Amino acid sequence: MEEELPEENSTTEPKPEVEPIPKAYILRGWKEYVGESMLIIFSVLLALILTEYINYLHDKKDTNELINNVRSELINNRKHETEQYAYQLKVLKSIDSALASPEMQKKIVSNGEFHLNYIAPQGILYRVFDDAAWEVAKSHNISSKMDIQTIYTLTHIYTDQERVTKVEDEVAKVIFNPESRKPENVRTTLILIRDNYKGWAVDRAPGLLKQYDEAIKALATDD
Repeated sequence: MEEELPEENSTTEPKPEVEPIPKAYILRGWKEYVGESMLIIFSVLLALILTEYINYLHDKKDTNELINNVRSELINNRKHETEQYAYQLKVLKSIDSALASPEMQKKIVSNGEFHLNYIAPQGILYRVFDDAAWEVAKSHNISSKMDIQTIYTLTHIYTDQERVTKVEDEVAKVIFNPESRKPENVRTTLILIRDNYKGWAVDRAPGLLKQYDEAIKALATDD
């Protein structure tokens, strides 16, 4: 066997010693610290202001939407009240005609039945009011975003609407009373029906229509 000869240059040379790089320390003045602090404070304040402004815009949009919904509801209810007022005036005229006509009174009460259609062909109420938008607005504390006069007018309007519709219950009480089915009581029954129409609905209508106009004008918003 041949002897293995050592390879030339196989001796490991020692690595040169690496001197550590000294760390550099930067000294900053107090003005730089103050500047950074002010920048942070400014950034936080700016973020708060932007957040408040965005919330304000959202709140304004929501409020305007609530107000516009109530206004649309009032416009619709005013139309209904105008139609209902005209209808109820015709009902009163029919009642007056019946009071002056014994023959008509016999038709209204016959065979133990009260025939309402002779005086109110479309029923006691001709139209029904809506109040959904107003109820939603109240649940969102709309009163804190309106002046006191507007709130007073709206509250009065919706209260009067309830009173106007109450005529249906009051007239029904008269008609459903067994005494109203007696021919000798027909005149008294007609007078009671007339008085209920006038007290609950007809006499209230002109003032209600005026309040509608005031509220609709007050709730007009610039989008």
